[in-house]
This record gives sequence, structure tokens and C-alpha cells, in this order.
Amino acid sequence: MEAAIRAKLAKSKIGKDGFTVRVQGGTAYWEGATEVVQHKGAATRMAKTAGAKQVVNHITISDAAREKAAGNLVTGRRRVQVKRGESRTE
Repeated sequence: MEAAIRAKLAKSKIGKDGFTVRVQGGTAYWEGATEVVQHKGAATRMAKTAGAKQVVNHITISDAAREKAAGNLVTGRRRVQVKRGESRTE
């Protein structure tokens, strides 16, 4: 399972953050630091999809990343525009 997680990590965008992972008894343990808030959650999901029964995530998020995320919440979420070819109702 650890090899599967490491392979996924090597292929992903969060691999550049230099996280370390170890698996013991079906539990994945993450260590490291990141500048992007979403990378912590992505690491947890990655371990779960590789078969980990439980994830202990000790990845720390930088203060600058926390401030940026808080600022985004204050300014509001960005809306995504979806382009549709034909209308769904007839």
C-alpha cells in the first residue's frame, strides 16, 4: 500500500511539496509542510484511494497560505461559468 501511495504522489501535483508517508497496520501517516491549503486534503484522499483504512495527517500549512485562504473567503467564492450547447428543457 505504501508503494501505491508513493507512486500516486510521484505523479501528482502535490509531489513537489516533499511530503513523506509511511504505512503501518493499514494506517497512512503523512508528514511535511505546504504552501497550498488544498494539498493537505489531497494527501488524505490519495491515501484513502490507495487503500488506507485510516489516515493520520501531520502536514502543516504555512501562515501565508492560511491568510490567503481567509482572504478568499472574505472576498467571496469565484463562480464557474458552464457553457452548454443546447438547453436542457424543451
